[in-house]
Order: sequence, then structure tokens, then C-alpha cells
Amino acid sequence: MTKLYKKSEVTFAILWIVAYVVLSSLADQLSETIGVTKSVTAVLHIAMSLILYLWIRRNNLSEKYGFRRSAVPAKRFLYYLPLVVVASTAFWDGIEPQEGFPGAALFFISMCCVGFLEEVIFRGLLFRAMEKDNLKTAVIVSSLTFGLGHIVNLFNGSGRDPASSVIQIVFAVLVGFVLVMIFYHGRSMIPCILFHSANNALKVFSAESSLTPQMDMVLNLVVIVVVLGGYSLYLVKTFSRKTK
Repeated sequence: MTKLYKKSEVTFAILWIVAYVVLSSLADQLSETIGVTKSVTAVLHIAMSLILYLWIRRNNLSEKYGFRRSAVPAKRFLYYLPLVVVASTAFWDGIEPQEGFPGAALFFISMCCVGFLEEVIFRGLLFRAMEKDNLKTAVIVSSLTFGLGHIVNLFNGSGRDPASSVIQIVFAVLVGFVLVMIFYHGRSMIPCILFHSANNALKVFSAESSLTPQMDMVLNLVVIVVVLGGYSLYLVKTFSRKTK
């Protein structure tokens, strides 16, 4: 694994992406066959997280991939409060576990690992590999990572209408941009992992929305435009001014 990494960091990152996506899909199918949500997937994600983390530590890459305190004071990032607001949307309709035990526990564990894996793979391995050649391209690719994963909802009949899928894609792209800005300027992956894990895992405790689909769409637009859009503009303005 280390030889491949030294030969091509981009190839190494892409192989991790492919392995993560393919194995996670297979694990989800096996979990459904067994009849316990995320039963196989949680084990897979724990194993992949440990392998990746231990490999990074063994090769003295912790600093490079952000396993350190942020180089920027939290107040420069507004104490990450916009991300707290986004993660809190899981509870805006109340708390009501969607799965019984052990399904809820396995889902929670799996989603926490997903936060770690996706941030380290996409915001870490892939972004760092591309950053050396072209920073803007690296930022764009990392920002699109969240969004591209949701494009399939437009075509696979997953139950989402086109308008909702488009909103979800835009939401995900903005989240990706915010996270890569935080990682690049703060040099710490920890805030990104914590937010990503919480935003995913807390949904297992989210009550079913009492709003109409139209009102739910309006609420999502408000979060996107006001919270994420505003935070993105703040980060761009703050750190572009800082580097002049």
C-alpha cells in the first residue's frame, strides 16, 4: 500500500474511493439479506477506518492529513456555529429513533465511520494529492465530492423528486466547499470529521417531518442560502483578505 502511495498519491486516493464505494454497497446488500440494518456495513467501516488511520500513523502522515489542532483559532471560523446549525436540523422535528436496537446503534457507528472515511479519503488523500499541482482544481473536486454522490438520485428511482434531488446536490456541494476551506486554512481534519460524522449519524434519531413537501423544500433552501451560502462567503472573504 505504501509503495503505491509513493508512486502516485492520486491513484492511491482513487483506489480507496473505489474500494470504499464498492465494498460499502456490497455490505449494505448483505446487511439487508441478514435483516439487521448496517450489520455488515458497520463492521466494514470500522475495519476500513482502523486500517486507514493506522497506516497514516505508521507512515508519519498525521500532520499532512490534519490529525492535529487547528492552526487557526476557532473564532476565525465563527466557532463552527453554522455547521452546528446544519447538524441540528436532524432534531428540528423532534427526536424519534428510526430503527430499533441493534439497528440504530449499528447505523450510528457506521455513519460515524463514514464521516471519518469520507473526510480522510476525499478531503485528505485526494485533496492533498491534487493540491500540489493545482489548488483551485483540488478545491473544486473536493467540493463536488458530496454532490456527485447524490446525482444518482435523479435517475435511480430512489423516491426523491427531481427538485428535491437538485436541492440535496447543491446542499452537499456547499458543505463540501465549506469543509475543504476549513481543512485547507486550519490544517486540521478534526472539525470536518466531527461535523460529517454528526450530520450523518444523528439522522437515525430524527423524527419524521410534519411539514408538507413544499414547506420542507423551502426550509432546505433557507439552510442552503442563509447558513451554508453565508458561511461560504464569509470564509472566502475572511481568508482571501488574510492572504493578501
